[in-house]
Amino acid sequence: MLYNLLYPMAEQFPVLNVFRYITFRAIYAAITALLLSFLLGPSLIAYLRNKQFGQVIRTDGPQSHSGKRGTPTMGGILIIFATVIPTLLWADLKNMYVWLIVLTMVVGGLIGLADDLLKIFRNTSNGLSGRKKLLGQCLLALFVAYVLYASGFSTGLNIPFYKQYALDLGLWFIPFAMLVIVGSSNAVNLTDGLDGLAIGAVLICAGAFAVIVYATGHAGFANYLLITFVRGVGELTIFLFALCGAGLGFLWYNSHPAEIFMGDVGSLSIGASLGAVAVMAKQEILLAIIGGLFVLEALSVIIQVASFKLTGKRVFRMAPIHHHFELGGLSESKVIVRLWTVAIILALVGLSTLKMR
Repeated sequence: MLYNLLYPMAEQFPVLNVFRYITFRAIYAAITALLLSFLLGPSLIAYLRNKQFGQVIRTDGPQSHSGKRGTPTMGGILIIFATVIPTLLWADLKNMYVWLIVLTMVVGGLIGLADDLLKIFRNTSNGLSGRKKLLGQCLLALFVAYVLYASGFSTGLNIPFYKQYALDLGLWFIPFAMLVIVGSSNAVNLTDGLDGLAIGAVLICAGAFAVIVYATGHAGFANYLLITFVRGVGELTIFLFALCGAGLGFLWYNSHPAEIFMGDVGSLSIGASLGAVAVMAKQEILLAIIGGLFVLEALSVIIQVASFKLTGKRVFRMAPIHHHFELGGLSESKVIVRLWTVAIILALVGLSTLKMR
């Protein structure tokens, strides 16, 4: 909004020329998001506590988590608000990618909100049925993928470590993009089980993709790095910086011991948004590397379920894998920091592939 209002006046007021730079607007989007988180966080926590919108703890979860029962949940509302508002303030509102990513975050949040509210009202860890949740996610992903495909968006799939090579998916781009968005949404959701774990990993992943998105939307950098140039996608840098600012502000309250949890309203919306960003930046496979922690968490659940159904035995003490480490004797704080370290290493490996082509 500010870009569309103020930049056209740059000829009369040269100082406004700074609004042409994505980096300038991205930094202030992050600052705005951080300030919103700090200003609104205490009020939201107090409201949720007053309404007794507390976390319902799984009966089969680690016993050490029993003390978290009743901690305010649905903190993802704060993350969404503190991400979307700065994005709309500082991004170019004529950009298709901006509106698609905002839609993805908001609708993904609504799906998660329905899930959270059902858990609270039923006083159980079961919210929306898996089928209904997956249906909502698929419809959202289908809309995003179809809009991109219909707009003439490139259907090539970039392969890390290979320069100037992309596998053309054609119409298969739509189901593939849906898989990335839905898979990412659920993977982040599964990672959200320890205080600050998910949002810390999101900050790392979003920060890495901010670099990638900026380079992808810059013809000179894209040509130098031999990655696909996507005109206009650089505006998503502002969204990712806003997400980092909002996430950092949320971590202030969500760090161990957490005063508030993000809930499904946060994890499902953020996960879907990261998946959509990867699709728009033409770096879907790179998401699996940079967001490797999310992949690891999701795989641990898949392996555990498959092993138990096929053999009657469990591979892990408990899934997702962060609970496995907890039950192995590690403190919650140590598990969180060590998994953050893994996420940082994977993000650096993912970024390094931009030059290893």
